[in-house]
Amino acid sequence: MHFRLRGVHFFYIMMTVGEIIKYLEDWAPPGAAWEGDNIGLQIGSRWNKIKAIFLCLELNEKTLNEAISRKCNFIFTHHPLIFKPLRNITPGSDSKSNLIEKLIKNDISLYSAHTNLDFTKDGVNFELAKTLGLTNIKFLEQEEANQVKLVVFVPLDSLDKVSKSIFESGGGIIGEYNNCSFKTEGKGTFRGSGKSNPAIGKKEKQEEVEETRLEVLVNSWNLNKVIKSIYENHPYEEPAFDIYPLKNKNVNYGSGAIGYLETALNEKDFLELVKKRLRTKQVRYCKGKSAKIKKVAVHGGSISGSLNAALRLEADALVTSDIKYHTFQDAEDKILLIDAGHYETEIHSLKAVNRKLKTFLNEKKSNIKVYTSKTSTNPIRIYNY
Repeated sequence: MHFRLRGVHFFYIMMTVGEIIKYLEDWAPPGAAWEGDNIGLQIGSRWNKIKAIFLCLELNEKTLNEAISRKCNFIFTHHPLIFKPLRNITPGSDSKSNLIEKLIKNDISLYSAHTNLDFTKDGVNFELAKTLGLTNIKFLEQEEANQVKLVVFVPLDSLDKVSKSIFESGGGIIGEYNNCSFKTEGKGTFRGSGKSNPAIGKKEKQEEVEETRLEVLVNSWNLNKVIKSIYENHPYEEPAFDIYPLKNKNVNYGSGAIGYLETALNEKDFLELVKKRLRTKQVRYCKGKSAKIKKVAVHGGSISGSLNAALRLEADALVTSDIKYHTFQDAEDKILLIDAGHYETEIHSLKAVNRKLKTFLNEKKSNIKVYTSKTSTNPIRIYNY
C-alpha cells in the first residue's frame, strides 16, 4: 500500500496471517511438537491482513481486552486456547465460549505455538537459559529418529534446479548450516516401456545417462514437501530416489537446555539469582551435592523427563517447575532441583518471539507493531502467614 502525506511518500507493506504463520513455523515447525498437541491457527483466516500483533502466554479476558485496546488482530499464545475438542460454543455459559465469540466478532486471528516452541532452538528453554545468564547453551536432550536421508539421482544439467527446490522446501539443514548436501557423479541406466515418455533418450531403448547422486538430510515433517518439490522440478517422468530412516540426534530440536554460569555461585546465591531473574518471590528446592553451581540445566514448564538427563550430564542444578514430591526425593543430594513455577519459567519465551517477529518485519520493511502483554499474570498465589 502506498500513500502520501504533505509531500512525503510512505510505503506500508501489507502482510497476511498466513505469511506470519509461515515465518513462525519455519522456526518452530508443527512437526516438532508432541503428538496430540493442538497447535497452529485456532481461530481466523490465513488470508486476513494483519494490523498489529499481540503476544501473550495464554488468552484470557484481560489479555484479549488488552489486544483489542491496542487494535491487534493477530494474537500469538504459547498455551493453546482450544486444546481438547469442544462439545459446544455457547457464549454466556463459560469463559472459553465468551472468548471465542469475542475473537470472532472482532475479526481476530488466534495462533498458538506450544510444545513446538518448547523443542525449538532459541525457543522456550533457550530463552529461559539466557534469562538466567547461562552461556554455551545447548539442548539438554536432542530429539532423535525424526530425520531421514533422502538420496535422489539427477542428470547433471538439472542438478542446480532440483537441489535448489529441495533446499527451499526445508531439506539440507544441519545445525546453523543450510543448503547442505553431498554429491557423487555416476551413470544411470534405464529402458522405458512403450507407454513411457522419457525426457532423455527414446522409449523401448536402453539408455545410459551421466547423473549425480544427491544426498540431503531432511526433517521428517518436511519430507512430503521435499518429495513434492522433486516431482515438480526433476526432468524425469519417474524420478529415482531413496529414503533412509535415521537414528541421528537432531541438533536443531530437543527438550530442555543446559549451559554454564560465567561465575560459579554457592547454593544460596544461585537461589537468589533464580528468584531475581525469573521475578518470583519464592522457589521450592531440594539440596544437591555440589558446593558450587556452575553447570545448569533448565526445562520450562513441566519437568517431564529432564531430571535423568540433567543427572546424566552432571549438571549442578536443574531449574524447572511442576515438580512432584517423589521427584524431589529422587534428586535430593544429587542435584540442586528448583521448582521456580510454570508461569515464571515460560513467560520469558515471549521475548524470543518478539525479537523474531520484529526482525522479520524489519526485513520486510513492514511497520506492523508487535506488542507483548502487560496483563499476563500468574494465576497461582502464595499465602505467607
